[in-house]
Amino acid sequence: MTSRKSNGEDSIYWDKSKERYIGAISLGHFPDGRRNRPKVSGKTKAEVRAKLRKKRQEAEAGVKSRAAYSIEKAVRAWLAHGLKGRDKGSIETYTRMATNHVIADLGKAKLVDLTSEAVDCWLDEKSMVLAKSSLEMILSILRRSISHAQRSDLVMRNVAELVELPDGQPGRPSKSLTLEQAESALAARKGTWIHVYVAVSLLVGIRTEEVRPLTWDRVHLYPEGGFSPHIEVWRSVRRRGETKTQKSRRTLGLPQGLVELLAEHRATQQARREGLGLPWDPGGFVFGTDVGEQRTADHVRRNFRALLRDAGFPAPTQWTPRELRHSFVSILSDRGIPMEKIAQLVGHSSTRVTETVYRHQIRPVITEGAEAMDEIFFRDADVRE
Repeated sequence: MTSRKSNGEDSIYWDKSKERYIGAISLGHFPDGRRNRPKVSGKTKAEVRAKLRKKRQEAEAGVKSRAAYSIEKAVRAWLAHGLKGRDKGSIETYTRMATNHVIADLGKAKLVDLTSEAVDCWLDEKSMVLAKSSLEMILSILRRSISHAQRSDLVMRNVAELVELPDGQPGRPSKSLTLEQAESALAARKGTWIHVYVAVSLLVGIRTEEVRPLTWDRVHLYPEGGFSPHIEVWRSVRRRGETKTQKSRRTLGLPQGLVELLAEHRATQQARREGLGLPWDPGGFVFGTDVGEQRTADHVRRNFRALLRDAGFPAPTQWTPRELRHSFVSILSDRGIPMEKIAQLVGHSSTRVTETVYRHQIRPVITEGAEAMDEIFFRDADVRE
């Protein structure tokens, strides 16, 4: 004879109307006195037993999984609450990638049923059409969304942490201007703000997110006290205004030719503002609009490509403003400037770990880049003429 199960034990029975096995597990009582007895179903007893074991493990771990909680709900919860402090552009990028890839492909799947094998297969499919950087982003979105659900005790483990990232498609390789191309770019659209923007990016080597928010109070064209002309690269477009890294916070010398160009640009900007009846703002954006607003990345990119078109570039749409920085590095390297010094100029990590004192003082103004650019683009040009 088989012994009868005592009250509170797991039970499995056949439901003829549903044509499935039903399993029930007793997890005590709710605060209002009702029994907490969730049920699961499956085609076989073995499947139901496995689900009941999982339910008990979750209960012992304090997890309150919900069968109807989908990947889409998890991702949208993370987008709503997990991006605090991020700038608007980052939020828009994460939202677009989450919607177009994670939610579009996995959104209907139940969070408790997601497996590492399923994530692996999904990434393998996406690797056929996406570059590795995009794969990294969508996997990061999935991992963070599941981690957010873990913090709410909605799932036991993060299966997305168990997968490896495939290689993906090769991205568009970065490139740099040759010396001849750089000279052509510097000769195009003179007298416009984009011409000065290109000159600053190419001759000083600062990042695009450091050029657009650059303000006049950080540009010292005629400093006192024996200092060389310089700019203070001390902030960026990031939400809190900090630079990318501590080494990114640096003070850089300006080539003399660029000093004259910036002086002309400032005078033109002042005249335009006076014509509009606007006062001069000493802390205004160097490359701002006539009314003093910061230009968007898209606006800069469109004008940059128009300048390259005027300069005779056969495919201007294949270039982006950030490649002016690559060109700065390449041109200085070809000129024999040591890589350690170039890394210092562009704010990269290097063996010179002591060069991190630009935060509170102007000195040292790093002049090697300015001197080399003066020689390359201004003195050499005079000799050629």
